[in-house]
Amino acid sequence: MKNWVKKLAIGVALPGMLILGGCGATKTGGSEKGGIQERTIKAGIGLNEDHPEGQGLKKFKELVEKKSGGKMKVQNFYSATLGDDQKMTEALQGGLQEVTIPSTSPLVGMIKEYGIFDFPFVFNTEQEAYSVLDGKVGQELLKKLPEHKLVGLGYWENGFRNLTNSKHPVKTAEDFKGLKIRTMQNEVHLDAFKKLGANPSPMAFSEVFTALEGKTVDGQENPLATIKSSKYDEVQPYLSMTKHVYTPFVFLVSKQFWDKLSKEEQKIMRDSAQEAGKYQRDLNRKENEKALEDLKKAGMKVNEVSDAEKEKMKEIVKPVTDKYAKKFGQDLVDEMMSEVEKARKK
Repeated sequence: MKNWVKKLAIGVALPGMLILGGCGATKTGGSEKGGIQERTIKAGIGLNEDHPEGQGLKKFKELVEKKSGGKMKVQNFYSATLGDDQKMTEALQGGLQEVTIPSTSPLVGMIKEYGIFDFPFVFNTEQEAYSVLDGKVGQELLKKLPEHKLVGLGYWENGFRNLTNSKHPVKTAEDFKGLKIRTMQNEVHLDAFKKLGANPSPMAFSEVFTALEGKTVDGQENPLATIKSSKYDEVQPYLSMTKHVYTPFVFLVSKQFWDKLSKEEQKIMRDSAQEAGKYQRDLNRKENEKALEDLKKAGMKVNEVSDAEKEKMKEIVKPVTDKYAKKFGQDLVDEMMSEVEKARKK
């Protein structure tokens, strides 16, 4: 009798334990069982909250928290609070941070092909850039990120870079000669400016204002929204609309974090990054137009650069782009230029 009761108790208890075990797996094993878990996502960028990228990051936070019913919370950090683009990217790789949105330039050290976006005078309009970034070329480059412990969810917009300086207007290629210009630590940019006769001086973005103010460098180059938000008009009297390089942002997620997410959570992240990216691009274009007017009102002397002069500049730096096309992959560069030509015919 006792043995029968014991067997009955085990028979009743065992299914109950399996059911409880199954519930436990569902609760903690988001990547295996699906569902949305309570999560905190630390997201940092180098620019300030007022910049279109900062506003885009705020939109991303809103979307993620709304789509997850408040379970997935995003903590935003601006103005390089968590470090510069390079440091934050490394933090993602180490699993210490979940999201950052750097320009593509810092990625060149690990994935050389991203250097094609540093080529001068490739794009004439934002739409031409979108056709490459959102098309085959851009998507193929995103696929190279996971082997470097990163996941790319798309491209946002930094925009066309223009030159400011404290010496004189830059209207021709000859006007670059002798100018000491802060650039990113980027071999294509460095070689291109040297070819134009300037003296490029790489330094961290957070150090630029002080360097301009103290005349350590004569000038710098950045998109209009960044020039305005960084208040470079206070230390730079001349703004030349060179539009020499179009720079994208790339939305990065730590692969270590990404792999812990359920399919549902991954979809929330991807959809939110892309939806916020469209918002950010639209805002960036509008802000660039407004920034130009505001910089003029602030007293900056603004000059356009003619298409003919841009063509001369392009010819001067052609040996540089030819050199790096071989390094980054001639087929990839040819494919990019083919996409640009298609976009121009639309």
